[in-house]
Amino acid sequence: MPDLTELHVSRAIALLEEGRTMRYVGNDLGVAPSVIYRLWKRYRKTGEYSRRRGQGRKRKTTRLQDRYIVNCALRNRTTTARDLQNRLRTATGVEISDQTVRNRLLEANLRSRRPVRAVRLTIQHRQARRQFAQNYANWQLRHWRPVLFTDESRFRLTRCDGRLRVYRRPGERYSAAAVQQYDKFGCGSVMVWGGVSLDERTDLVVVPGRLCAQTYIENMLEDHVWPAAYGTGPDFLLMQDNARPHTAAITSDYLRQQEIRVMEWPSMSPDLNPIEHIWDLLDRRIRKRPIAPQTLQQLTEALIEEWERIPQEDIRRIIRSMPRRVVVKP
Repeated sequence: MPDLTELHVSRAIALLEEGRTMRYVGNDLGVAPSVIYRLWKRYRKTGEYSRRRGQGRKRKTTRLQDRYIVNCALRNRTTTARDLQNRLRTATGVEISDQTVRNRLLEANLRSRRPVRAVRLTIQHRQARRQFAQNYANWQLRHWRPVLFTDESRFRLTRCDGRLRVYRRPGERYSAAAVQQYDKFGCGSVMVWGGVSLDERTDLVVVPGRLCAQTYIENMLEDHVWPAAYGTGPDFLLMQDNARPHTAAITSDYLRQQEIRVMEWPSMSPDLNPIEHIWDLLDRRIRKRPIAPQTLQQLTEALIEEWERIPQEDIRRIIRSMPRRVVVKP
């Protein structure tokens, strides 16, 4: 049984006594349900949270060696348990299994997780994001109702490799050391454009080739954004990012002529746009299809079908998170 701290054990007992399942408790503490089963069995038999001193297998590492393992993992968040096992053997001559390494990291509240992928931000980007959050920090859900969130996204026939893992503590999901940065201008297979609001969505528009300002005006703004703005009324607000077709002079002229107000959006901030979660939802729906698309035409048809099948309530649920997204942290 992995060595759980007394705090972890007491929490496990409390959750079990509340009626939680062993699988739930195991997931909460990051251990197998069988570990929780043995812990619960011992507690019910002896009434004690932990083994008496001297019972059980002798610990293979000292506290100093435990600290060495943890420090190595914190210095290099993408290291593996096997690498840490080898480093400890080289430094101290102590032979332990990679599972023991994981146990020591778990004792320090370090768990292996998929890193959050985020675009690299400059100081200027960070300042602009903070200013945006401050501008809209007092907006309630009713203020977001007339906003149409739009964006383009690329969908691939095959997924990028996402096997990298990092060790992190609870609350470190978005810390710099636990985020996998990537280049946002990667290649794709099918590019689409769409817009969502609390009450409606646009059609999904397939972008043929490279998107230019003229295509954006004719295929997106005229055919989809303008009708949405006309139906919403003077409170309508368009959210678009700072891609060149969106900010080109002819695009700005068109929006001004049509009296379509545009929300000022900070660059490199896809995480602030709720439609990014809609793209993720759409991608997962594509991956769950019984027969995966094998050609670009099949992928295009699947994207349009699944876009129309997304429940509006799912879209509302995501947009309702906007007041939380713009909370300014000290």
